[in-house]
Amino acid sequence: MLTYLRAGATGAPFAVLGEPIPAQTEALTKVAETAQQGLVSGDTGWVLTSAALVLMMTPALALFYGGFVRGRNVLNTMMMSLITMAVVSVTWVLFGYSLAFAPGNAFIGGLQWAGMSDWSVFSAAHDYISGSLPHYGNGTLNHYAYALFQCTFAIITPALISGAIVERVTFKAWFWFMLLWSTFIYLPLVHMVWGVDGFLGLNGSIKALDFAGGLVVEIASGVSAAVAAWVIGPRRSFAQKQMSPPHNVVFILLGAGLLWFGWFGFNGGSALASGASAGLASVTTNVCGATAALVWSLIEWKERGNPTAVGLATGAVAGLVGITPCAGFVTPLAAIAIGALVAIACYYAVELKSKWRFDDSLDVMPVHGIAGTVGMLLLGLFASKQVYPAGADGLFYGHPEQFLRQLAAVAFVYLFVGVGTFAILKILGRFMRLRLSENRETQGLDINAHGEEAYNSEFSI
Repeated sequence: MLTYLRAGATGAPFAVLGEPIPAQTEALTKVAETAQQGLVSGDTGWVLTSAALVLMMTPALALFYGGFVRGRNVLNTMMMSLITMAVVSVTWVLFGYSLAFAPGNAFIGGLQWAGMSDWSVFSAAHDYISGSLPHYGNGTLNHYAYALFQCTFAIITPALISGAIVERVTFKAWFWFMLLWSTFIYLPLVHMVWGVDGFLGLNGSIKALDFAGGLVVEIASGVSAAVAAWVIGPRRSFAQKQMSPPHNVVFILLGAGLLWFGWFGFNGGSALASGASAGLASVTTNVCGATAALVWSLIEWKERGNPTAVGLATGAVAGLVGITPCAGFVTPLAAIAIGALVAIACYYAVELKSKWRFDDSLDVMPVHGIAGTVGMLLLGLFASKQVYPAGADGLFYGHPEQFLRQLAAVAFVYLFVGVGTFAILKILGRFMRLRLSENRETQGLDINAHGEEAYNSEFSI
């Protein structure tokens, strides 16, 4: 209907028996304009709603992470997530959005959109956005809506890294690491994957698919978490095999539930339009998370004799991570297969990490890094242009080269993020302590880093 009205509005005047009827033409033109305005408003409303859902995921992550640590470190652990909301929201407006998405070169954007102050550019519906992401969007979003949505991704990505180094890193070191990492690692990576001239994305030489952040968010945070845990070293209690169980499993379940809820904005919103792609991405997101939670619980039941609440929550998060790069490009049945395979891979990655005694405290690499990697590679198998014509076909649809493209992109991100994270930490280590002294680590970071305690002393175990 909208296409017909647009044709009538822009083509020859409507006529009956060959005679123009200006009044009817004018009325139909107004209807077409109203319909177009409704499309713009609907897409913008969906993306702004999705931005709110994704922003909520950072406090949800704080709850999820906070439940795992000991009571004397819960405030510090949650603060490591929440401080990113304050810092990145400011830097994103000052220079982050521009360096990530403005036209530049194959690796980084320019500064022409710094400050977001050009009203003529930022208030109007812009075709550049759909040009930047050729497989999403209808050119109906203004930069403000799109920038806010992308800001929430920039916030949660460094927050994810914190889970690997909780209970021993100084808050000062975390603050500066988070600021530098989000600037020098995240912004170039976003541009390389989603920028109009980035070399990893569909417009570039690699032509990898990444619907909502398998490379940008999940693999990047997982690899950085592993490097950070290695550079900073294990918790002293971990080395002495004196670790306590999670202090609040209710926090873990509540955080996981809110993360699941927010993921509808994370993946569904990445369609950048309130249409069929958003609906598909939401369905695949839900069923993949559910499948992974189920499979994880079944594995636990078989191998340990009982399914655990922590396992259910962890499996769900792994499945939601795994579908992130795939959500708009695969069928719901493929999403079920992806969820099952991701759960198996992540479960045994966690087991292997424990066997190796590697202190990635909250399993960021085994869950986010591995699930993101598996999801990216499976996308090279299951991607279908029947699902999204502007995307690509994978191996199962006769195009093995797409799997190789996904593999090449994953390998590049591992190298770029790993080396960059190592360099940032080593530089910071020359100017400040990266971890607390043994005495302060034993006392807990809440009281030493913030002068506060989450609970009365009888609960601060």
